[in-house]
Amino acid sequence: MSIKVARFGRIMALAGTGLAAVAMTASSIAQTVGDDSTPQTSLDIPNNLQIFGKVDPNVRKATAIVNDSVITGTDVDQRVGLIMAANQLNLSAEDKERLKLQVLRSLIDETLQIQDAKANDVSITQEEINQAFNRVAGNFGKSPADFRAYLRQSGSSDRSLKRQIEAELAWSRYLRRKVEPQVNVGDEEIKIIMDRMTKSKGSEEYHLKEIYLSAGPDRAQQVFDQEKQMIAEIQKGTKPFEYYAQYSEATTRSTGGDLDWVSASQLGALPQSLAEAAREMSVGQIAGPIEVPGGFSILYLVDKRKVLEADPRDAKLSLKQISVKFAPNLTQADANARVALFAKEIQGIHGCGGVATVASTMGADVVDNDAVKIRDLPPQLQEILLKLQVGESTPPFGSQKDGVRALVLCGRDDPKDSSLPGIDQIRNQMEQQRVNRRAQQMLRDLRRDAVIEYR
Repeated sequence: MSIKVARFGRIMALAGTGLAAVAMTASSIAQTVGDDSTPQTSLDIPNNLQIFGKVDPNVRKATAIVNDSVITGTDVDQRVGLIMAANQLNLSAEDKERLKLQVLRSLIDETLQIQDAKANDVSITQEEINQAFNRVAGNFGKSPADFRAYLRQSGSSDRSLKRQIEAELAWSRYLRRKVEPQVNVGDEEIKIIMDRMTKSKGSEEYHLKEIYLSAGPDRAQQVFDQEKQMIAEIQKGTKPFEYYAQYSEATTRSTGGDLDWVSASQLGALPQSLAEAAREMSVGQIAGPIEVPGGFSILYLVDKRKVLEADPRDAKLSLKQISVKFAPNLTQADANARVALFAKEIQGIHGCGGVATVASTMGADVVDNDAVKIRDLPPQLQEILLKLQVGESTPPFGSQKDGVRALVLCGRDDPKDSSLPGIDQIRNQMEQQRVNRRAQQMLRDLRRDAVIEYR
């Protein structure tokens, strides 16, 4: 189970509770420039300003008092331990300090949410927290006792996780009681959305994520190199995309850099360089650094689809996997010869009935799977399998260490075209979007009114 770093867990998603934000086809595009860009504020900030003093707002000791509620250094360290364990992160000292600052901001938000919920007579019982904790433990494949031990070994604690659970539950319940009843969507609004979706049928949509860093002429090369390093780490699997998204200077920072689904027409609202990159990218690809006004961006194409049309990658395949392993002491030359022989035998397969013969000849293992979606396979294999006919095989793939294998296509069940969502579904999605926007506004107000003392 992974925990998204941008929200430091969204633990309730793992527990199976909490509100789910649903993207609409006609949703607007999130801001893709820095939050602190002067032209986009109403503040009277001179261009050639001078800083008096040496105060650095990012230098904080990991302790704060939020409206009389104390957040200790231990609270921060334990949440950092949870994030690092859940995401299998191995951070440098510098990255860890940055993560602590982000965690402190997250803990402040949680404290404000719990306080506001209680002020409005919304509270969570210890029994509810324990039940959610047990569900999270189950999703990690552990008993509650084993999960508590796992958290302690990771430098965290059940107390830290339960604090986050309480905040998630309290805030969700508060929204259901106080905000949802005030949100209404009219029939005319729904009709407009349905008409818009009908007209856009067949057009492409792109699920994009972005990391934006500002850079003036004096820092352009430094930021460019920084993003190149980020991309290298993401591609190696050292750190997930969402980890670096927390340092993005766009408004999507709080959602892991997620721009959500962007239609082909909406791409025009993005900087031209990003729009052009999105149109050329393959699913799963990361592009960048891409120069945009004011800095550079990293773009990640999570998925692509056509509105109200079946996605070929949703086809369910019946596959046979045939795999050959190599002896540990096999020379590179002998391994290459064995791969070449395997490739020749695979090319001679005519239908899944011939797999057993090749397996016997090569001393290979065979595994059957009759319900594999193309989209669940690595992007490189997706492109190959989309073009295969029944009875054909992929080229061999793998490595000398892990063995070489091939997939033989035995059958394909193509998906049906998607139907237009029902009125109730659209209404629920629109209402949920408005609840989420109202929740963001409320949290901003709480931050603005809070008395926070750093120690």
